[in-house]
Amino acid sequence: MRRFVLGLFPMIGLLAVLVVAGIGIVVWRVAGYQPLLPATMILSTDLGRGLVDGPSQSPLAELAFGKKPTLRGFLDALERGGDDPRVKGIYAHLGGDSLGLARAQEVRDAIAAFRAKGKFAIAFSESFGEFGAGTRPYYLATAFEEIWLQPMGAVGLVGLHAEVPFLRGTLDRLGIQPSFARREEYKSAANSLTETEMTGPQREETEALLGALAGQINHGIAEARHLSESGVEALIGRGPFVADEAQMFGFVDRIGYRDDAIAEVHRRAGSGAEFVSVSRYLEGAGHPHDKGPTIALIYGTGLITQGSSTASPLTGNAEMSARAVARGFRAAFRDADVRAILFRIDSPGGSAVASETIWREVGRARERGKPVIVSMGDTAGSGGYYIAAPADKIVAQPATLTGSIGVLAGKLVIAEFLHKLGVTTDSAERGANSGMFSAMRDFTPPERERLDASLDSIYWGFKQHVAAGRHLSEEQVEAVAKGRVWSGEEAQAKGLVDALGGYATALQLAKEAAKIPADGPFKLVVFPREKSTAELIADRLFDLDHDEDGGSSQPSLIERSLTALGTLAAQIEALTGDSATLHMPPLGDIR
Repeated sequence: MRRFVLGLFPMIGLLAVLVVAGIGIVVWRVAGYQPLLPATMILSTDLGRGLVDGPSQSPLAELAFGKKPTLRGFLDALERGGDDPRVKGIYAHLGGDSLGLARAQEVRDAIAAFRAKGKFAIAFSESFGEFGAGTRPYYLATAFEEIWLQPMGAVGLVGLHAEVPFLRGTLDRLGIQPSFARREEYKSAANSLTETEMTGPQREETEALLGALAGQINHGIAEARHLSESGVEALIGRGPFVADEAQMFGFVDRIGYRDDAIAEVHRRAGSGAEFVSVSRYLEGAGHPHDKGPTIALIYGTGLITQGSSTASPLTGNAEMSARAVARGFRAAFRDADVRAILFRIDSPGGSAVASETIWREVGRARERGKPVIVSMGDTAGSGGYYIAAPADKIVAQPATLTGSIGVLAGKLVIAEFLHKLGVTTDSAERGANSGMFSAMRDFTPPERERLDASLDSIYWGFKQHVAAGRHLSEEQVEAVAKGRVWSGEEAQAKGLVDALGGYATALQLAKEAAKIPADGPFKLVVFPREKSTAELIADRLFDLDHDEDGGSSQPSLIERSLTALGTLAAQIEALTGDSATLHMPPLGDIR
C-alpha cells in the first residue's frame, strides 16, 4: 500500500505539468488574435480603473486575473488614434481616485494632444467622490472638452489632504522598540514607527509639497475651465458641490445619465460609429513608433531589490529587480541598432546596494555611447533618484515626487513583546557584532557605531553620485539633500531635473540625443525583450530564464513541484517505514 501511495506522486506531478502546458497553448492561440476594427470608431476607456506604469502583463496573468490597462498602452492608443481618420473621439468613464497626480498629468497631456488633432473628448462620471475627496479625478476630467455628471452625483473638489498614521504608541503598548538611524532630518520614512506626530522637518516638507501640488491643480483646472486661479482656489474652500452647484460654477458641462452621455458621443461621432476599447484598438491598429532607428525603453518600477522582479496581479504592487534592469541595460548598450535609451522610473527607492547596481549600468550605457534619458512617473525618490542621477537628461512631471537624497536603516526590537506572550529565546554567538541585526535586542554602542559608519558612507556616496551626474557642487547637493522630497517642479528649479513633461518630452530628448530628426520615425523597443507566451511558459516549466553568467532567476515550475512532491514522499516513507525514525531537529537560522 505504501508503495502504491508513493507511486501516485510522480503521476500527480506529470498531470500538473500537462494542465499548465494545456492552459499555455490556449493562451498562446488567444494572444495571437488580432481584432478587425470598424470603419468609424469612438475610443472608450475607464480611467477609474487606473493605468499601470510599467511593462504589460504576461498573457498568463491576463488570463487568470484580467487585463490591466497600462499607461504606455493608453498613450500609444491616443497617439495612433489621433492620426487615424477612422477615430472620431474618445469617451472616458471617470470617478475612481486611482491615478497618482503625476500620472494624471501625463494623461491630461495625452488628451490635450489628441484634441489638438481635431478629435473630441467627452468624460462621464456618476460622481467625483461620493462623500469623499474627488479632487484628483476631477482634475483629470478637466482635460476633456465636455464633462458629464449624473444628477445625484457630486464634485468632491475639496483640495489635498495628507494624513500620516503613527504607530509608536501601539508599539510601546506591545513592547516593541523601534531602533532606527537616518541621514538626515527630512528622511522621514521610519517616523511612523518612531514618532507619535509629525516632526518639524516632516511637517515643513509635507506642507510645502501640498502647496506646490495644490497650485498645479488650481492652475490646471482654471486653464481648462476658463476660470481664474483665485476663483478656483476660493471655490475649493467651499466644496464639495452637488450637481447643480457644480454646473452653476462651471465645473461640469452637462447633467445627465450614462446613456445620455453616450447618445451625445454618438451624435458627435456621426452615423455608424462604434465604441472600441483602447486596448482592442491598439491590438488592431498596432503601436506607433514601430520603424526606424531604435530607442530602447527600460522600465524601473516598484521597490528596488536585488532579487527577481515580482508583481502581485491582485494588488499591482511591483518590485524592481536590479538584476533584471541591469540585464536590460546591458542588452540595450550591446545592441548596435539602439541609438538611445529611455529609462522610465516609478519607484520610492529600496536597497542601496541594488540601486548602486543599476546606477553602474546606467553609467556604462553612457560610456558605450548610448545616451540615457530618464522619464519619471508618480515617484522617483531616494533610490529611485539615485538610479536617475547619472542620466544625460531627467524629465519629470510637475507633480512627480522626487529627490529624498538620504538613507535610513534600523530594526524593530520585539524581545519584550515576545516575553509578554511567554516566548523566550536563547542564542550562541561567535563575533562581537554577530547579533547586530537580531530583533531580540537593541544595538550595542559598538554596533551603533558600525551602523552610523555604514549610513555615513552610503549618504556620502549618494551625494557624490548626484553631484557628478548633475554637475553640481557638494554645497549645492547638500542644500537639496538631507532626505527632503521635492515636487518635479521644485526639483527642476533646484537642478535635480532638466525638463517638465512625460513620455513625449522624454522621447523628443532621446531623439535629439540619438540624432534622429524631430519629425523622423523611430522604433521603441522594450528591454529586456518582452517574451512571447510560449517563451513565458517554457521559462516557468523548464527554467530557461538564464542570465549571461549562467544563473537562473528562479527554479522552474517542474523543479519546484517535483522537489516538493519528493520531499513529501520521503517524509511519508520515513514516518511509515519499518525502522525507527531518527530526525535531527532544526537548528534555526545561523547567520
